[in-house]
Amino acid sequence: MRVIFMGTPDFSVPVLEALHAEHEVICVYSQPPRRAGRGKQERPTPVHARALELGLEVRHPVSLKGADEQAGFAALGADVAVVVAYGLILPQPVLDAPRQGCLNIHASLLPRWRGAAPIHRAIMAGDAETGVCIMQMEAGLDTGPVLLREATPIGAGETTGQLHDRLSAMGARLIGEALARLETLTPEPQPEDGVTYAAKIDKAEARIDWTRPAEAVARKIRGLSPFPGAWCETPGGRLKLLGAVAVEETGAPGTLLHDLTVACGDGAVAVDRAQREGKRVMDPDELRRGAGWPDGVTFT
Repeated sequence: MRVIFMGTPDFSVPVLEALHAEHEVICVYSQPPRRAGRGKQERPTPVHARALELGLEVRHPVSLKGADEQAGFAALGADVAVVVAYGLILPQPVLDAPRQGCLNIHASLLPRWRGAAPIHRAIMAGDAETGVCIMQMEAGLDTGPVLLREATPIGAGETTGQLHDRLSAMGARLIGEALARLETLTPEPQPEDGVTYAAKIDKAEARIDWTRPAEAVARKIRGLSPFPGAWCETPGGRLKLLGAVAVEETGAPGTLLHDLTVACGDGAVAVDRAQREGKRVMDPDELRRGAGWPDGVTFT
């Protein structure tokens, strides 16, 4: 098939690679390069960089609302467009341009967790499972009918980063199946019940409140790992917490009990990976040796 691929972050790259191996990717759309790093040099998105390595044409408009951009998209003569975490709204003329429409790979079991951050929100909410849906796109936010879906359990200690990698591989496999069966699949409208929205992660919500129950704190740590990273203040400065499980121990909220186990409002969390400012990620033993914290210090 003649495929237009539209994606931006690392999550989208395995899908691009899978499509390139099986179909004719005639053009790749990604977000524009952004300035990053110490020199503030323009840096292409992960999808843009990988597409160039594969020898594919890349376009990175700031918007698809203009008539010229829409005409250029339609002129590609695509059979289908595959969209994975692209980040721009697709106007109706763009949605209508490919012969068989636009398909979206969404990392949740729709209609739960429509929106920008479904993996983070599923873990933070304590969901037992999530998955991937292949959806026919329409003008609403992740409201289109579903062609294929596959569920997977969320591991007890799984972080957003770990689940992200699993769902990315699942999405790459499912879109291959969807394209192979596109003529025979029956779109299934999403039910009205069970709709939730996965709001974009705000860095302001990343600070840990140790008075919360341990389960909620541990889920926040895992849900925000590796980015933006849940954090707290310690006697040695800010500490980013990257992995944790709830344990049945008690103490005043924020008290370092032992190892890297910190008391919460109800129970405690055992942190297994953390990062001090300006340092690399460390396990509890190494971090405690470097920081010199005795048991009983307070994190805030």
